[in-house]
Amino acid sequence: MKLFKASSLLAAAAGLVFGAIAALPANAAGSSGPTPERLKWSFAGPFGQFDRAQLQRGFFVYREVCAACHSLSRVAFRNLSQPGGPEFSEGQVKTLAAEYKIKDFNDAGEPIERNGRPADYFPKQFANDDAAKAVHGAVPPDLSVMAKARSYSRGFPWFILDLLPGIAYQEHGVDYIHALLAKGYSKADDEKWNAYFPGNTIAMAKPMDDGRVEYTDGSPRTLDQYARDVAAFLMWTAEPTLEERKKTGLRVMLFLLVFAGLLYFTKKKIWADAH
Repeated sequence: MKLFKASSLLAAAAGLVFGAIAALPANAAGSSGPTPERLKWSFAGPFGQFDRAQLQRGFFVYREVCAACHSLSRVAFRNLSQPGGPEFSEGQVKTLAAEYKIKDFNDAGEPIERNGRPADYFPKQFANDDAAKAVHGAVPPDLSVMAKARSYSRGFPWFILDLLPGIAYQEHGVDYIHALLAKGYSKADDEKWNAYFPGNTIAMAKPMDDGRVEYTDGSPRTLDQYARDVAAFLMWTAEPTLEERKKTGLRVMLFLLVFAGLLYFTKKKIWADAH
């Protein structure tokens, strides 16, 4: 019986290892580039929260640099004022939305173009993929969920721990985005070579350098800071309810702990005289 139990445990462990390897993202498993530096993020960990000032700076970087090519089609303007995000004022959001032109239909069903409203989503940058290719030679990906879509492997045994609830490291995507923007373009004679992009050839030339975006809060106007801020902003666009999810998870864990304690003492009370 003991031998059977040991074999079962070994089989379960082997299944976990092979399952974890199979669960690695394709781009991470096949990448031969350097591993992005693991950075400290305010939203990491079970109690992490977004830095509002950083999210606002990240939005400015997106708007000044990234928005020329990349869309945020899954983000509505009103989301920018909601709790848990950049928390711009409603007036700021209305002004921002009005700067965009939205294709719509009037009461007669005729196509029109109107100013944006807070309820609208960020419009796509190009009508279709062919239009995007005609301008850039490739289709710039939508950035709405990019921070969750990109990842990398931390190697054995860390990739196994990354699959465990509660202790899993979930900031692979923002580490990757930061590394790609801040450190990847390391060949002066080749503007499309990036150390962190799979295959090392990326369609996007280096998008920014020091001093590209003006900050009004005194933060450093450096490439590293820009990359950190826009990566954090893209983490929020990918998971705008992150803070609420963590609060809910904490409440559930506390409830389960109390419930387990009650069950334990109930069991002791019921079976106290059974011996």
